Amino acid sequence: MWSSCNPKSDSDLNECAELGKSLNRLSQPTILTLLAKANRPLHGYIIVQLAAQSPMFGGKKPDATGVYRALKRMEESGHVTSAWETPDEGSAKRLFTLTGRGRECLRRWIDALACYELTLEELRAEASDALGIDLPDTPQCSHV
Repeated sequence: MWSSCNPKSDSDLNECAELGKSLNRLSQPTILTLLAKANRPLHGYIIVQLAAQSPMFGGKKPDATGVYRALKRMEESGHVTSAWETPDEGSAKRLFTLTGRGRECLRRWIDALACYELTLEELRAEASDALGIDLPDTPQCSHV
């Protein structure tokens, strides 16, 4: 059963199939956000470097192979396009560009992330209640 925060049907889920599947690092919305912010094509290497600076990776360089796999999946689903840049000197590099469908997917991520946030807050409250401890007003992360 879909809640109001989630896609209403399997076809809705397929529109942005990564929703909920990469919560551990949220690579898809991170990459889509980087491409939207850049508002220009980016090399995969640059995407990896910028992802390391994003809130999801906190200064740690993500696995480049995983980023390239995510880019390939996003290209197959129409969220990004790519083209080869072949300079006169040096190696060829693939440039990735956000598509209109990718922008729509990122917009859906904004809503999904808000729902995740609310759900996580509810879980925090239940867990704190179960332990009989006060829930801090501001979330605190002990690994930062």
